[in-house]
Amino acid sequence: MGVQLGDIVPRQKIELEQLRGRVIAIDAMNSLYQFLAIIRQRDGEPLRDSRGRVTSHLSGLFYRTTNLIELGIRPVYVFDGEPPKLKRLTIEARSLLRAEAAEEWAAALRAGRIEEARKFAQRAGRLTDEMVVGATRLLDSMGVPWVQAPSEGEAQAAHLVQLGDAWSVASQDFDSLLFGAPILVRNLTITGRRKLPGKDAYVKISLELIELGGALLELGITREQLVDVGILVGTDYNEGIKGIGPKKALDLVKKHRSIENIMRTELREKFEADPLDVREIFLKPVVTAKYKIKWGEPDQAKIKDFLCGEHDFSEQRVQGAVDRLLKGKREREQVRLEQWFGKR
Repeated sequence: MGVQLGDIVPRQKIELEQLRGRVIAIDAMNSLYQFLAIIRQRDGEPLRDSRGRVTSHLSGLFYRTTNLIELGIRPVYVFDGEPPKLKRLTIEARSLLRAEAAEEWAAALRAGRIEEARKFAQRAGRLTDEMVVGATRLLDSMGVPWVQAPSEGEAQAAHLVQLGDAWSVASQDFDSLLFGAPILVRNLTITGRRKLPGKDAYVKISLELIELGGALLELGITREQLVDVGILVGTDYNEGIKGIGPKKALDLVKKHRSIENIMRTELREKFEADPLDVREIFLKPVVTAKYKIKWGEPDQAKIKDFLCGEHDFSEQRVQGAVDRLLKGKREREQVRLEQWFGKR
């Protein structure tokens, strides 16, 4: 889930066309989980091939990435590596919640509560190592680069932007801001309409842009203090303090300047993890500069063999997407020419 800072972080709406020509470092695991949650049948059942293997994540990855490339956007997917030790409890808790959701999903289906079943199914999605390998195979066949992070993918994505190898991070979570990403784009892989849970109504999901420097200036704090706000609210590495939301956490940090001062003067409840250790994860993350970002030619035969031959995708739909991929490659080359001659 990441740190919940949505109530305080200023953001602006943008259009996909504004990202034309930009290199975007996409939080791969975050996106794959989104596809698993959203791309499901009415009863919550994910898409599967004839062998029963889940393909929702592949469908989302293939068609959404194709859409981005067709618009002249250059995506780079960043995959998680070994998580920090402090994240193990969070991972265990999430696994338990998914197991409970799966039980609720089955019970709702037995009772014929279809709408409720879909809600629980979305929470039950589990991303396996096999599914991640399939995602990287698909990206390779599409000519789309990906980076293997040594630890947290969002930290590595933020590092790409800091080095100038990408323009922004794309993720639903705000964690990349704590990792120092200068620019964060939200909703990149889920723009469009989404049905409201339990209602016969839809809400439009818009693309959002957050600039770290501007956000810190508006909030009146430093990045280190934003990390302290996150620690008070709760991150993937600590539970936070009960009763403290982002607005209250911001007030406390602005009043006392640091989490050490807050602990000495305001807090009666203790953290279950040392907040200084959590702060270290965000301010000194484990990242690597050993990566290569290169866009290749889409391999039509490999794409079709993988999606249609191995996973029963519609050959007609896949061919249509491949044609758009090739169009997107030409668009990317055109953008390069425009940039070279100073037209942008």
